[in-house]
Amino acid sequence: MAYDMDLGQFETVLREALDGLPRKFKRQLNNLEFVVEDDPSPEQVKHLGGGTLLGLYQGIPLPRRRPGTGYYGALPDKITLFRHPLQSVSGDREDLVNRIRRTVLHEIGHYFGIGDEDLRAMGY
Repeated sequence: MAYDMDLGQFETVLREALDGLPRKFKRQLNNLEFVVEDDPSPEQVKHLGGGTLLGLYQGIPLPRRRPGTGYYGALPDKITLFRHPLQSVSGDREDLVNRIRRTVLHEIGHYFGIGDEDLRAMGY
């Protein structure tokens, strides 16, 4: 069960997922970059407890960006999608597109300060 998609196609699907976000959420995505990498590093997998890592949010969640907290001038937060793991758990193109979309929404949820347990309960 694996569906291969080249990097260009994968990035197009990612852009489409971002374009499909509701405007009220897109307006709040500040100082945030999206990156596609083939695989997570062993350290990233180990730090997050192992398993299949599809995406990763790194940064300061929006609720913690308060004046006086030292966020001003910070490097962009980063959401990374891992192409090979996403492809390895996808059976066909539609499945992969849906998993990319769900992973984007899951990681954006972290950006908004939502934890894994709540995101899973919401279906992400």
